[in-house]
Amino acid sequence: MKLLIVNGPNLNLLGIREKHIYGDRDYDALCRYIRAEAERLGCEVELFQSNHEGAIVDRIQQSYFDGTEGIVINPAAYTHTSVAILDALKAVQLPAVEVHLSDVNAREEFRRLSYAGMACEAHFIGLGFEGYARAMEYLCKL
Repeated sequence: MKLLIVNGPNLNLLGIREKHIYGDRDYDALCRYIRAEAERLGCEVELFQSNHEGAIVDRIQQSYFDGTEGIVINPAAYTHTSVAILDALKAVQLPAVEVHLSDVNAREEFRRLSYAGMACEAHFIGLGFEGYARAMEYLCKL
């Protein structure tokens, strides 16, 4: 199975930003974790991170044409603002799973609304890096 892993804005600053929320492991550690879990599951992954909404929309749209079979997405701050990402996920009609490192439901009120999540079949929230493994497992079982 070929999975696209999409990470949104500021995730490239893991290990630097708000360590009390996101921990001290950096983005490279997250990528290594995802690749190791993909190998364990026997699936192929492509990791994509951008701080730009349009680039995320473009990559999701491209997934329709490149053999991607499922999407794991952590839209980060775009979770709460991007109808464009929601529409891209709906347009490509691929199974998608939402992931958040922190428990967004236990944080500020505005973080409880997830536009991207409306197009996702499952949600793994507040599990740290493990949320990505669970999301990939979910998609591999489809």
